[in-house]
This record gives sequence, C-alpha cells and structure tokens, in this order.
Amino acid sequence: MKQSIIIFVLFFTVNGFISKLVFNEKKMSNKKLEKITLGNGCFWCTEAVFEKLDGVISAVSGYSGGTTENPTYKEVCTGKTGHAEVIQVTFDSSKISIEKILEVFFKTHDPTTLNRQGNDVGTQYRSVIFYHNAKQKEIAEQIKDKLDNAKIFNKPIVTQITKFTNFYLAENYHQNYYELNKSQPYCEFVITPKIEKFNKVFKELLKK
Repeated sequence: MKQSIIIFVLFFTVNGFISKLVFNEKKMSNKKLEKITLGNGCFWCTEAVFEKLDGVISAVSGYSGGTTENPTYKEVCTGKTGHAEVIQVTFDSSKISIEKILEVFFKTHDPTTLNRQGNDVGTQYRSVIFYHNAKQKEIAEQIKDKLDNAKIFNKPIVTQITKFTNFYLAENYHQNYYELNKSQPYCEFVITPKIEKFNKVFKELLKK
C-alpha cells in the first residue's frame, strides 16, 4: 500500500513537471526571436541600455566586423583587427519591433561622429548596424535616410549598415559590466547619467 502511494505521488509530481515544461516550451515557441548586432561606442554603455528594454531577451558584449579570429579586448583596442565593440541583441519581435530597437540605437549615441563616441576614439568605437536579414537592412536604411532628411542631427549620419558576418564573445569580465561595477569611475560618470536619461525618454519601453 505504501509503495502504491509513493508511485501515485511520483506519477503526479513527474506529470506536473512535464506539463510545466511543455507549457514553457509553448511560451517560448510563441516568441518571435530575432538577433541584430549593434555598435555605438563602448559596449559597456550599449549593453546597459538594451538590457533594460522589454522584449529584449539578451544583450551580449562582443566584437564584430573584423578579420581577426577570436580577438582579445587588447587586440581590438589597437584598432588593427577591423572589429567594432558591439552587442548582439536577441529580442522578441512580437514584444518590441526592430523599428523601436533602432530608434533606441540612434537616440542613445551620436551617429554623426566618425569612429568616436565622446572620449572613446578609434574604429572599434564606430557607429554600425550589422543586419541579420534583408528586412533589418531595409528598415535601418529607411530610418537613417529619414533622420538625415529631417535634419535631426546637425551633421550627416555616418552609421555603417553592414551585413552580419561574425560575432566573437567578449571576455567574461565585460559581460553585464555596468551592473557589476557601478562604482567604477567610467560607470559612475559616463554610463549612469546616460542610463538616467534613457530611463526618462524611453520609460514606456522598459522592463517592468
């Protein structure tokens, strides 16, 4: 009798666990996941911004657009690898559109400065959109043209719109850097003010 009760309990426990797994899989299958790779200066800043957006599953720091395989941060900082500091954004397009992603991209850096964002200078800090499909390319070009034609910025936009070819994950200490190092001077004086402004401007897009 005791053994029968144990088997009965185990059956419903396992059955409940499996049902939960199936439910979670259905939830994931309902998501329309896309990736886009973006560079707009130091990836510590960019990652901190995009991680806050509702619908963004992950924002991972890395290197893209160059010829050197498996580059290190030190190598990328020389400007000789051809890589840009980027984040690879995975997002649920049923919750946040590519248009909104790119709106945030253009509004959270200066896309008119060539190979520079503030005091960060070099080709590794260039403004660049690495598109992963034809739709992303089309929308990125349309938004860039509209911003230029509307004279939103005082100078022409220099953002590159380039086909995605590679992505190399940055070293572990770069991941989630801002959240783990808020008292670090660069974070305190550069990233925190940017995040505070971002939170006000894009309040309706933030994760709850």
